[in-house]
Amino acid sequence: MKRKVILYNPRAVFWTMPLALIAIGSALDRSRYEVIIVDGRLESDPIATILAHADEATVCLGVTVLTGAPIRDALHVSRAIKQARPTLSIVWGGWHPSLFPDQCLGEVSVDAVVIGQGEETFAEIVERLAQGESLDGVNGAAHRSGAAVHVEMPRLFRDVNDLPPHDYALIDVPRYFAAKGKRQFDYVSSQGCRFRCTFCADPTVFKRGWQGLAPERMARELSAHRQAYSFDEIALQDETFFTSRSRVDAIAEAFIAAKLDVPWTATMRADQGERLDDALLIKCKRAGLKRVMIGVESGSPEMLARLRKDITLEQVFVSAEKIARHGLGAILNFIVGFPGESDDSVRATLDVVTQLRAMSPNFDAAIFFFKPYPGNPIADELLQQGYQFPATLEAWADFDYVGGARSAWVTPAQWQQVERFKFYQRYAFGHNRHLWRWPLHAISRWRVKRRVYAFPIEKALVERLRPAQRLS
Repeated sequence: MKRKVILYNPRAVFWTMPLALIAIGSALDRSRYEVIIVDGRLESDPIATILAHADEATVCLGVTVLTGAPIRDALHVSRAIKQARPTLSIVWGGWHPSLFPDQCLGEVSVDAVVIGQGEETFAEIVERLAQGESLDGVNGAAHRSGAAVHVEMPRLFRDVNDLPPHDYALIDVPRYFAAKGKRQFDYVSSQGCRFRCTFCADPTVFKRGWQGLAPERMARELSAHRQAYSFDEIALQDETFFTSRSRVDAIAEAFIAAKLDVPWTATMRADQGERLDDALLIKCKRAGLKRVMIGVESGSPEMLARLRKDITLEQVFVSAEKIARHGLGAILNFIVGFPGESDDSVRATLDVVTQLRAMSPNFDAAIFFFKPYPGNPIADELLQQGYQFPATLEAWADFDYVGGARSAWVTPAQWQQVERFKFYQRYAFGHNRHLWRWPLHAISRWRVKRRVYAFPIEKALVERLRPAQRLS
């Protein structure tokens, strides 16, 4: 009889398919284990659903945990399941356990955590638990050893081409299309990031390693998935899709040869976009490229240097001009409110946002306030200056990447200016297909052009009618 492994995706406000759970579920020996994925976003009573599946054949419950609101649901479900099934092992994995293994194991309902790349580590944990063996020596894991928490040696970063294909039959794909309101298929073609940004935890988790799937495998898998699920677009959920120019070229060739004929969105750095020649960009567009996502972060050269972003504003504008010229869309991400950031630096960022958005109606911009997150140099500096991160899982559940309380180093004037600019730039540019939006569009263009944000009556009215939703 097959043993069961139940995997849980906590409730959150976004609808990306649970790719991490699909990955670790696909890496288990399916001839010996039945894998069941329960998504809290899709279930009215996820605890009841998990308990309905949990029986004597169940080896463990695995929970993927992102920092922020998902922690609250992960705690609620883990505690309820542990109370109902005290002998069932509960294993957490994902970003938060990877950075805070000791804190997660301070929670009595959690028996072990996976640190970093999880396919092989979780598979070994499942094997040990199924045999009733200790987790001592499982690289990439942390667990209790008596009353103490024992963090094992790190597991080497594995080439993703050596890992099994992701089995989307583990989830009900059409339910995600319905939740998103569009037939958008999520797919990840690489893991890791080679870059060294001082505000990001990627270098700590992935040690600046990066591995990408072979282009032929991508085309083969996506063609099969499209035949199975009939989607209209692909969201490539890579950290840095355009890392290897030769690989991007081969992917475009493979997509064209396979006649995939589906629009896709991918991440790009500004320096990568600058180096991308027109011929390859045209080929990518023929292969389905519709939109790129670029992390610009700041409009201040000094701040870009402090962030070790390793890009220039010239590269940003060259990339943007190239993307606009070829009729592609872009999502441009910015961060303001770093510790010690001057008013001039913030204004420079808002000016760059304005210039970029004016370049194409297909460009959008997202502006976030910096929130310190462990595992990077800026966070380390703040710790040395006495900054205190949340000390409990419950406190981390209130952590909001993009909203929440104003950080102590952001002045009220900066906060007000950025929040008002964020609203008006959203309506000042882009396509305005609805007649009723034209007055708001005209007012917003006037405000942004002249930097006039006093008495934001339009903002108050719109936000009263349509309250903003937390994004984390």
